[in-house]
Amino acid sequence: MEMIVKEENGIVSLKVAGRLDAESSILAEKQVRDIIDGGITRIVFDFSELDYISSAGLRVILMTIKELRTKDGRVVLCSLNEYVQEVFDVSNFSSIIPITASCEEGFELLSQA
Repeated sequence: MEMIVKEENGIVSLKVAGRLDAESSILAEKQVRDIIDGGITRIVFDFSELDYISSAGLRVILMTIKELRTKDGRVVLCSLNEYVQEVFDVSNFSSIIPITASCEEGFELLSQA
């Protein structure tokens, strides 16, 4: 897994590439916690290059949502491929997390908050 972090106008984009599984989720969770501890309350997860996500990866997303809710923050997922979208649909996460087709739409959604 590779995670590229970019900040723009108080919104952090996390581009996750490869696999977000049991092994890589430990590092991903640490990186996300560091970002939140740094005062960021709006995060866009860019999954355009994410090939696979496991339940451990879903846990990272859920942890992010819970942490940000306590700080009046928000999370948006963008650019999910068919497989990753199916994982979010089957797990019913897609009903609690905003998902946009593009990252531009995700940034726009968070900019309105």
